[in-house]
Amino acid sequence: MKIDAFHYVQLGTAYRGLKPVPDEEVIELYGGTQHIPLYQMSDFYGKGPSLKQFMDIFSLPEMTLLSSVIDYFITHGIEFDQVHLYKDISVSKMSAYILHGDEIYAVLNRLVNHKKKLFLITNSPFSFVDKGMKHMVGKNWRDLFDMVIVQADKPNFFTDRRKPFRKLDDNGSLQWDKINQLEKGKIYKEGNLFDFLRLTGWRGSKVLYFGDHLYSDLADLMLRHGWRTGAIVPELETEIRIINTEQYMHSLTWQQALTGLLERMQMYQDAESKQVLLEWMKERQEIRSLTKNLFNPQFGSIFRTFHNPTYFSRRLVRFSDIYMHEAPLWMDQLCTGCMKTPFLEEMVHIR
Repeated sequence: MKIDAFHYVQLGTAYRGLKPVPDEEVIELYGGTQHIPLYQMSDFYGKGPSLKQFMDIFSLPEMTLLSSVIDYFITHGIEFDQVHLYKDISVSKMSAYILHGDEIYAVLNRLVNHKKKLFLITNSPFSFVDKGMKHMVGKNWRDLFDMVIVQADKPNFFTDRRKPFRKLDDNGSLQWDKINQLEKGKIYKEGNLFDFLRLTGWRGSKVLYFGDHLYSDLADLMLRHGWRTGAIVPELETEIRIINTEQYMHSLTWQQALTGLLERMQMYQDAESKQVLLEWMKERQEIRSLTKNLFNPQFGSIFRTFHNPTYFSRRLVRFSDIYMHEAPLWMDQLCTGCMKTPFLEEMVHIR
């Protein structure tokens, strides 16, 4: 299910296996409301979260596998424990399709030419990283990086001081010599951020770290160490393309217009006005569903519920300095270039 920034379930996005859960059942499950209590969302109260958040590209196959297995069990009447099922089929190192791109080498090479220091910290083993980087960047990819750290055990890498760095030789064998400096061209395993900072002297806002997981990659670096952070959100390309379509702009602006009309006309309580208001509310709900389905029939946009930011979007804003986001299209922020949108010119006067 999809949850907004205020811990409310967006109705129409809850699924059990591959089948939607009726809105009435969702509300009943949460005691007559769509709101999920805070203690289920985080470990702030020391009880630990009971909900699993999926928020990186590796989550897509994991979510699909979970949904398919649950659907099979339900269809065949097989009893199961949800927590154990998740642990049984959860995979720690899922590989995704890796695409070659000349742009990756061009960006990295430009940074090096501008005297930037590059480092790579990954949870993957060197054999996987080496094959992937040779395919994406080129056989000499290691020449671009001042530091390469594999099997780092993030997010523990950022918080646990105990694990020392170990060097890997050219054959991938582990060396046990004490690490007193991190050398360019060498491969290091495990370690921790505190030793990394001590050995490199790279601190604070001079460091920009990119990651695709808000918690494992970015949260501690921003909150504890003051690094600048960049969030990699692959879904942005598709979402930006959709919000730039005429159909999306038309749906969104008409939805905003209806909301404005409802706010201004709700004080009229005569029978005829109430009927008009009901018709407008029904039309607005239909447009909301249409707009949601433009992104994804099951969950809609990863950045918004019908009218609030998603929980993911709120954390994205909190933990990343650089990211791209949806373009605002509110009635009070209309741009001149948007006037080509159907009906928009007529709506400008609605206040």
